[in-house]
Amino acid sequence: MKIFGIGMNYAAHNKELQNSLLNIEEASARRSQPVVFTKAESALLTRGMPFFVPAYTKRCDYETELCVRINHLGRSIPERFAHRYYDEVTVGIDFTARDLQKRLRQEGLPWDLCKGFDGSAAIGRWMPLAHYGKDIQELHFHLLLNGEKVQEGCTKDMLFGVDRLVSFISQFFTLKTGDIIFTGTPVGVGPVSIDDHLEGYLEGEKLLEFNVK
Repeated sequence: MKIFGIGMNYAAHNKELQNSLLNIEEASARRSQPVVFTKAESALLTRGMPFFVPAYTKRCDYETELCVRINHLGRSIPERFAHRYYDEVTVGIDFTARDLQKRLRQEGLPWDLCKGFDGSAAIGRWMPLAHYGKDIQELHFHLLLNGEKVQEGCTKDMLFGVDRLVSFISQFFTLKTGDIIFTGTPVGVGPVSIDDHLEGYLEGEKLLEFNVK
C-alpha cells in the first residue's frame, strides 16, 4: 500500500506559505505539474487512534485534505479514464513538521522526514463518492480544532484536479488497490498541541475524530 501526498495544490495555501502563488492562473502558468511526495506505510493513522507529536519538532501542523482510495490496478492512466480508478473518499490530515520542512527546503533536501513520519497520515471513515451525489471537484470539507472551525476548503479550488493527479502519478508508479492519495490542503493550516481534539468533516458529515498526545 502506497500513500501519496500532493503539495501546494491550493493557491491561497501557497500564498499562506509565502510561495508567491497568488491565484490559480498564475500558479498554473508557473508550475505545469503537481508536486508529489510519498509517505511510509507506517504513517497511516486510522480508527480514531491518537496522534503523537514527534519529539524532534517544535511545530507540527495539521493540513486537512480530501483523500481518495484507488480501487484497482492501473498504470499510465489517461486522465479521461482516471475516474474509473477510485470510488471512495474521506477527509484526512497530512501532518507536517513545519520547522523541519523549512530547514529541509532551505538545504534543497526531500520532504520525507517532515511529511512521512509515523502517524503523519490520519484518515477518516471511507465513504462511497456516490453517497454525496456530487462531482468530486465540488466537495466541501472542514476541520474543527477543540470545537472551533480552523480550516475549510472546496475541491473546486484545486490547481490540479483529482483525475489529473491520478493520471500523473500513474505515469511513474503502478497504482494498486488500496493506495491512497492526499490531494492537497487549502488555506488555514496551523499547529497542534498535546490534548487537542480534531474532527474532520466532508460535506457536513463527520468522518474523522481523534486526540493529540
